[in-house]
Amino acid sequence: MRRTNRVSLVLVLLALLGVFGLDAVRIQPNRIVAGTGYRLFEALGPVGLLAIVLPLCLIAGLALRGSRIGAMIMLVSAAGLLLAAPWGLGAAITTLIEPGNGAARAAVGGGTWLLIFALVLLLVDLRQRLGLGVGGGLLVATPPVASLAMALMQGRLDALGLVREYLGRRAAFVDAMVDHLVLVGLAVGASLGIAVLLALLMRRAPRLRQGTLGVLSFVQTIPSLALFGLLLAPLSWLVARYPVLESLGVQGIGLAPALLALVGYSLLPMTRNTYIALESVDEAVIESARGMGMGPLQVFFRVRLVLALPLIIEGVRITSVQAIGLAAVAALIGAGGLGTLIFQGLGQAAMNLVMLGALPIVMMAMLVDALLKALAGALRRGDADD
Repeated sequence: MRRTNRVSLVLVLLALLGVFGLDAVRIQPNRIVAGTGYRLFEALGPVGLLAIVLPLCLIAGLALRGSRIGAMIMLVSAAGLLLAAPWGLGAAITTLIEPGNGAARAAVGGGTWLLIFALVLLLVDLRQRLGLGVGGGLLVATPPVASLAMALMQGRLDALGLVREYLGRRAAFVDAMVDHLVLVGLAVGASLGIAVLLALLMRRAPRLRQGTLGVLSFVQTIPSLALFGLLLAPLSWLVARYPVLESLGVQGIGLAPALLALVGYSLLPMTRNTYIALESVDEAVIESARGMGMGPLQVFFRVRLVLALPLIIEGVRITSVQAIGLAAVAALIGAGGLGTLIFQGLGQAAMNLVMLGALPIVMMAMLVDALLKALAGALRRGDADD
């Protein structure tokens, strides 16, 4: 029995709202002034509008039927719209900006963002319904990403304010990206090491479990900005009392308090998942390993840890996504990262600069989430096959 795909219908309605209800692009005389908004039919004309609306109507019609073949056609149609989006946006900008007006720039409107958001969610939903694995997901996602990269390389989107902000701050953007990745990597790596030690201690001494998780839960309740601020005074005091810390790079502001705060926030999900993962291994499997002559270390590393690894990876995934977002706030205490661009943009009322810092954070979080989820799934399948 065929069932109507209601999720796809809702997403098509959201896409149509973006097409007809909101501005698709906004032309600004400079980087500060809001400018004038234009709908898609004003920017692309009737032909361009039909090229977007007709595939959406096709997707809606196939969603009502709910067949597998229809879902595949819907997937191809949504991917095709995303594939054409950068070129359509470039054509709209070229049409709306007067030639020779070098100060003018374009901003992506809410309608375009809503349309792209709905199409991406549509692809995710259809991929899950069709049961496509990681390879299938990459096959679907690669053409739209390649299309965007090609449009950028050919200069079709150079008039976008977001692109101009990047071109004007290329070196600063790269430095901020590196700082962000280093901060997140150090925080996740340190929290994983500490979490493993805490989980092992809780397994050895069960009485520590409630107190340890209680303290870590309390740290989670402290607002991030407050925790960053609370660490400034004690670190400054330690540096003043022990000058060797300053030679190691420890300061009251900068990387040290940011790293400590991120590790504190990361420990609860990492420790809890690691402890539960190690405890949830079937004792019958452990006894079988011992019966085969394995020693305690062999049982732990070759059996218990291997079987617990998928759930540990889930903890790393949750922690990594959380740290990527929280690291943006660390810019307020001089830790650098993409948050620097966000707060600079807010201070200058330049939303394109804000987006230049925010979009990479969103994309990094989505990429890390997808990769670690795929890794955990592959480990589970490997354990099942064994």
